[in-house]
Amino acid sequence: MKATETPPVVAATEPAPVSKSKPPAPGGKEKGSEGQVLNVFSHGVLIIWAILVVLPLLWAIMSSFKNDDSILSTPWALPDKLHFDNWSRAWSQAHMSDYFFNTILVVGGSLIGTLLLGSMAAYVLARFDFPGNRFIYYLFIGGMSFPIILALVPLFFVMNNMGLLNTRHGLILVYIAYSLPFTVFFLTSFFRTLPGSVAEAASIDGASHTRTFFQVMLPMAKPGLISVGIFNFLGQWNQYMLPTVLNTDPKYRVLSQGLVELANSQGYKGDWSGLFAGLVMAMLPVLAAYIIFQRQVVAGLTAGAVK
Repeated sequence: MKATETPPVVAATEPAPVSKSKPPAPGGKEKGSEGQVLNVFSHGVLIIWAILVVLPLLWAIMSSFKNDDSILSTPWALPDKLHFDNWSRAWSQAHMSDYFFNTILVVGGSLIGTLLLGSMAAYVLARFDFPGNRFIYYLFIGGMSFPIILALVPLFFVMNNMGLLNTRHGLILVYIAYSLPFTVFFLTSFFRTLPGSVAEAASIDGASHTRTFFQVMLPMAKPGLISVGIFNFLGQWNQYMLPTVLNTDPKYRVLSQGLVELANSQGYKGDWSGLFAGLVMAMLPVLAAYIIFQRQVVAGLTAGAVK
C-alpha cells in the first residue's frame, strides 16, 4: 500500500489591519492658535507689569547713591561715584535710626498680637457652632468695609481719654484693631480646610482645647499665618494716616512720618539724595520679608483650593 501524501498546509495569511486615522477635529488648529495668542498676550502683560514695578525700584536705588546735582541734571544716568554718605546722613542726621527703631517695635508688637488674637478668633469661628457664630463672623467682615478715615476723630478722643496718645503701646493696640477683621476673615477660611479628624484624635487622647489649638492646629496653619502676616506687615509698615493723627510726639514717630519730615526738612532746597536713601531703607525690610517667605505666601493663598 502506498502512503498517501498529505498536501502541504499553506498558512492562511490574515490581512494586515488597516490603521484608521481619526479625522482632525474641526477647529483644532484654530483653538491652538487662539491658545498661543492668549499665551503671548498674557506673557506680554506680565512683562509690562514687571517693568513698571522694577524700573522705579531700580531708579530709587540708583538715585540713593547720587548727589543732588546728578539727580536733577541726569536723573536716568548711572552714578559716576557711589555716595555712601547719603545713607549715613539719612540714618544719623535725619534721625532715621530712631524712626526705624520705633517702627520695628510698633509693627513687631502689633503683628504678634494680630496673629495671636486673629488665629484664636478664627479657630473658634471655624470649628465650633454656637449661637451668634455667623453674626460675629459678619461683624468682622463688616469691619473690613468700614473706612478708617471716618473713625479718626472719635478714635482720637477715645485714645486721648485713655491716655494712649503719643505712646507706642497705644499705636500697637490701634494697629491690632485695624488688622483684625482681614486676619479673622482669612484664617477662618483657612482653618475650615484643615482636617477635623486631627483635632478629634487629639481630644480623644486627652488634649484640652487650648493644647489642641497651640500644639496641633496652629502648626498646621503655618502657611496661612505666614501669608496673612506678610499682608499685615506690608499694611502696618507703610501706615501713615494713623500714626500722623495719633502720634504727634517726634520721639515716637514711625518711618513713614520720618520720610515726610525728611522731604520737608530743608524747605525749598530739599535733600533729594538723603530722601532717596531713606526711601530705600524703608523698602529693604519689606522686600527682604517677601523674598524670604514668598513660597509660604503662595502656599497659603492656594491652600484649600484643591482638596
